[in-house]
This record gives sequence, C-alpha cells and structure tokens, in this order.
Amino acid sequence: MVNLSSLKNIFGKAKDEVDKRGGTEALKEDAEELKEIAKGEGSVTDKAKAAADAVKDPGAKGAERPGEEQR
Repeated sequence: MVNLSSLKNIFGKAKDEVDKRGGTEALKEDAEELKEIAKGEGSVTDKAKAAADAVKDPGAKGAERPGEEQR
C-alpha cells in the first residue's frame, strides 16, 4: 500500500528541485537541449560531456552559457 504522506513528500521535493532549476520552462529548455545533443554529431563520449555541461546550468542554451559559443 502506498503511503500518501510519503508520496506527497516525494512530489514536494520534486517540485522544489524543478523550481530551484528555474521552473518548468527551464526544464523544457533543458530537455530540448539534451535532445539536440543526443541527435547531434560526435562520439558518445563527446555527447556525454556536452550533456553534463548542459545540465550544470539550468535553462541556459548555447551562447547563454558562460564560456561557450553558440553551437
């Protein structure tokens, strides 16, 4: 049986994390950016590094990221 209070606690933590990363729009932008990285050219290693860098800065894209040029 599912403990309702535990479920609410998990949902609350998830919402806090989404809010901390810039809200649902930033989450959608991050997902789109990761999708573009996965579809792009390069080795799996290069894609993994690019994805890790993309997740470090929530909601930012391409040249919006400090120290990066537009892809």
